[in-house]
Amino acid sequence: MADVRDILDIEGPAASELTRESIFGDKKVKRKYDNNRMPKRPEGMHREVFALLCKDNNDVPPMFPTDTGKGYKQTKAKLGMRKVRSWKWTPFTNPARSDGAVFHHWRRPTDDGNEYPFAKFNKSVPVPVYTNAEYNENLVNNSWTQAETDHLFDLCRRFDLRFIVIQDRWDSTKFQSRTVEDLKERYYQVCAALTKAKSHNEKVYLFDAEHEKRRKEQLKKLFERTPELVEEEQTLLTELRKIEQRKKERDRKTQDLQKLITAADNQADLRKNEKRPTNKKSNTTSRSRPSKADTSHTQKLQVVESAGIKFPDFKNSGVSLRSQRIKLPSSLGQKKMKGIEQMLTELQIDLSPPPTEKICQQFNDLRSDIVLHYELKGALANCDYELQSLRHQYEALAPGKTLTIPSALLANKEETRGDIIDVVGSPMTANSSQ
Repeated sequence: MADVRDILDIEGPAASELTRESIFGDKKVKRKYDNNRMPKRPEGMHREVFALLCKDNNDVPPMFPTDTGKGYKQTKAKLGMRKVRSWKWTPFTNPARSDGAVFHHWRRPTDDGNEYPFAKFNKSVPVPVYTNAEYNENLVNNSWTQAETDHLFDLCRRFDLRFIVIQDRWDSTKFQSRTVEDLKERYYQVCAALTKAKSHNEKVYLFDAEHEKRRKEQLKKLFERTPELVEEEQTLLTELRKIEQRKKERDRKTQDLQKLITAADNQADLRKNEKRPTNKKSNTTSRSRPSKADTSHTQKLQVVESAGIKFPDFKNSGVSLRSQRIKLPSSLGQKKMKGIEQMLTELQIDLSPPPTEKICQQFNDLRSDIVLHYELKGALANCDYELQSLRHQYEALAPGKTLTIPSALLANKEETRGDIIDVVGSPMTANSSQ
């Protein structure tokens, strides 16, 4: 309304000044003191203990837990206007019992004539029945008589195939003493024979008594182990893991050494192939269609590159400098780079030669050969160290005997430039811990 009066230039009543009392009111709310309020918890008493002593209604805690769902408060009985249903003390019989015993319980009159509800839990195992003719035809066994078999099946029907109880109730005065496995084996043999005689398509369960006996014996030995045997078993398992780990490490080193040897042999073959003269006709045909020799040459190159230095291949579109081809990859590592530089310095070779096509290829091959040489020498030193370790172990296990290592397996002790870097990480050198 104030906006409408302002638009129509109508003067309205003066607006009252807004104050705190006009907004919140001046009536002060007086708190009523509740006499039944919970008293203050004494100092030093836990909150849970105080909650058990004093509650909202100051009731005494009950002596036993309640199931009302409302804590310790007592619920009032809910009374209605409907008529209460009647109950009768009526007799009943259980269909699961064969002795015709009569019992009594409270039941509503509307439930008269219904079957006893707990009779549905009477589940019995179907034990097969056989005649004398079926026994003589299919069930004859040299170690079991018909009387023993009849007694076994009678106990199986009485105790629902609980073979531990059956073995306990077995009549040892009339028949031969039998174990639980013997009783199970005879029972399932009879069931399988009767099933095969009646139906050839139905599956048959076979019980292995020997396997069951071995299983129980193993469980008994496992249960009767002493703490010393358990500790010894854990120690043996730990040693087994260490042996398997050392075996995997030896296999890995063998594979790496085999790769290095193969790479060195292939590199020597490549050097021989490059020295062979080639005519122009063979060059033209090789350009048009790659031959098997070219494919093998490419594969050998790949092996050499994987063993030595793998230089990046610049095949991207655009302009690039040829000097980038002789740049060492960053994944090579500073140790190998310094070793290559030191070797080139000793050989009096420029570290940055003119990057012509031929010089780039030969310079890269030379540095790859240097790395391959150091890898082979490091692998040889590692093998020599393992041979010496095996000889010392043999001498420690067999005092007075010495293991003679053939000279062909020993590394050459002449001083070479192999002490510059250590690629494999042989324990013979000082760089093995890096």
